Amino acid sequence: MKKIGFLSFGHWAASPASQTQSGADALLQGIDLAVAAEELGADGAFYRVHHFARQYASPFPLLAAAGAKTSRIELGTGVIDMRYENPLYMAENAGAADLISGGRLQLGISRGSGEQVQQGYRYFGYAPGEDETHADMARRHTAVFLDVLRGEGFAEPEPNPMFPNPPGKLRLEPYSEDLRERIWWGAASNATAVWAAKMGMNLQSSTLKTDETGEPLHIQQAAQIRAFREAWKEAGHEREPRTSVSRSIFALVNDQDRAYFGRSGESEDHIGFLDPETRAIFGRTYAAEPDKLAEQLAGDEAIAEADTLLLTVPNQLGVDYNAHVIEAILTHVAPALGWR
Repeated sequence: MKKIGFLSFGHWAASPASQTQSGADALLQGIDLAVAAEELGADGAFYRVHHFARQYASPFPLLAAAGAKTSRIELGTGVIDMRYENPLYMAENAGAADLISGGRLQLGISRGSGEQVQQGYRYFGYAPGEDETHADMARRHTAVFLDVLRGEGFAEPEPNPMFPNPPGKLRLEPYSEDLRERIWWGAASNATAVWAAKMGMNLQSSTLKTDETGEPLHIQQAAQIRAFREAWKEAGHEREPRTSVSRSIFALVNDQDRAYFGRSGESEDHIGFLDPETRAIFGRTYAAEPDKLAEQLAGDEAIAEADTLLLTVPNQLGVDYNAHVIEAILTHVAPALGWR
């Protein structure tokens, strides 16, 4: 049994070709797609976070609203850029959204990806310390976030508070009991996957990864997942970790599918650069008739290793079509691969 969810970037554009014309459209459709996915039997609704872009940026109102409209489906992010976050305020927002959903949040966090603006986190009031990189700052914010999610008191109460306090130091409220165990790290490299394991976070691996061996993406990701699990075991954590990969997958079951994606199937990954020093490998798009698609996916080693598969959806094609994309995978492909 494999958990299958969707990952939406929440793009919008005031274009005749887009069914998502505005930020309001993107947010409301993101909620509607979570409802539709739950009705179809999908396991997760995940949302990407990008700042200074016409995409999702502030995830917690969206997660809380989707949580209030659904009852079973997991709700998550992939990923929140921790360079931009006040970890204490984030912990309060996360706790509130998790309680609204009944404990269904699966928060993916990370150092973040390429930006729309130069050092955008500085506009949010954050800057690396002396001898600290922006990646170090993200990890510092993460460490604080994870620490306060444990729910232990750390703040000295006022001698004469406005409201009565419980004894001892105070923690942040509202507190969600086991949210700490449902935090994921989006790792681009093997080293960061190992670090995430040591920190007790689950692992998210996306449709791109730092190219460390020159092998196809799925082989590198499978090795990354295995390295993560080995590091988790060595760290001595008691629970079993979770791992996810993201893929662009389209089952061609009607003329509309073939019109949109009939020429999108790619047999090879692509190489690019996230910055002048970082060579990255970008995953192929899977688009084929269901039987052929099942054969192709059966050879994806990373999907086989992961317990969760996130389908990246073309959200600007509208809720109905994206629900169809999800349903086609759940109905025509997943059973053939033993995922359902």
